[in-house]
Amino acid sequence: MALRTETTINQPRDFGIGKDLTNLAALAEVGYTANRRLLDAERISHDPAEGATALETLTSPVITTTGNRIPGMRFTDPRARALLSACCALARRPAGFTSRDLRHYLAPQLGKTPEEMTSGQTSYDLRRLRAHHIIQRIPRSRTYQVTPAGLTLALFLTRLAQRFLIPGLAQLTDTGPPPGTALRQADRAYNAAITGLARQASLAA
Repeated sequence: MALRTETTINQPRDFGIGKDLTNLAALAEVGYTANRRLLDAERISHDPAEGATALETLTSPVITTTGNRIPGMRFTDPRARALLSACCALARRPAGFTSRDLRHYLAPQLGKTPEEMTSGQTSYDLRRLRAHHIIQRIPRSRTYQVTPAGLTLALFLTRLAQRFLIPGLAQLTDTGPPPGTALRQADRAYNAAITGLARQASLAA
């Protein structure tokens, strides 16, 4: 969707300019300046398309050159969240980490002990992380390291879930008496406004 901006000057004298056609160039300059200021105010500092692409790349399956399908990293999935959280911790290891290290950090988050996780399960998790470029294998070794881009994604999504989504949804879905939080109050006010609008339009159930 494109944004269209049209500038209309009803009273040129507001800008100290007369109404004669000889002043058209001066009016055009005033309009151009106003448009540039508006566009500067409307401009954002990032490209939403890049964020949408990054999310789609992370959460979509990866098809390998041999035709194998590797599931996406849907961060709403408990195991995917646990993997991303483990990567945040393992990224601090300058020498990298092994499959055993990953199992050590991952198991408690899944309510298991490291011994309960098989090497096949861990290999599968490593393959998913590599396919989505969150980790990479250190050449000529069985050790892995978290990529810079992978750490950025892991940190952001882990914090998003733990500090934003889960606390916010806990407030909104609480079945007890409404707590005095701003989010819960805003939700109630919004629902009341929508209900009132529906009644006005005779659309209420």
